[in-house]
Amino acid sequence: MTFYDEVGGRETFRAIVDVFYREVALDPVLKPMYPEEDLGPAAERLTMFLEQYWGGPATYGERRGHPRLRMRHIPFHVDPDARDRWLRCMRVGVDEAHLSPMHEATLWDYLERAAYAMVNTFEPSGIGPEAAGRTPLEAGAAKDPVQRTTETP
Repeated sequence: MTFYDEVGGRETFRAIVDVFYREVALDPVLKPMYPEEDLGPAAERLTMFLEQYWGGPATYGERRGHPRLRMRHIPFHVDPDARDRWLRCMRVGVDEAHLSPMHEATLWDYLERAAYAMVNTFEPSGIGPEAAGRTPLEAGAAKDPVQRTTETP
């Protein structure tokens, strides 16, 4: 039995991704990184990728080829702030999935490593609000990505 099967298959990954994109839609730094106004196509791509990675259907590879995550993210300004915001959004999705502690830890370990690997710049500006106008994540956010800020940029 694969990790995909153990956690509940497509239904579980779809739920995580849906919550993740619900959070992304509210983030002034991440939302502009998604070219489609409707986040549905991005959500489908991420769902297919996660399904394939964790032992589910190989639909992602059949439709899009090798994931090439670093290459696909090069056009976007992924700095540590964007990474931490991405992790915060994903943390909400993973938490709302109510996985077993072992499955949650395994999935989260991968997501953190992947997020850190996607950082492609340390410059403080790019797509989204200028760095000076951003609401920085709270000081502890880098250590605790689930922490939310209630400030508006």
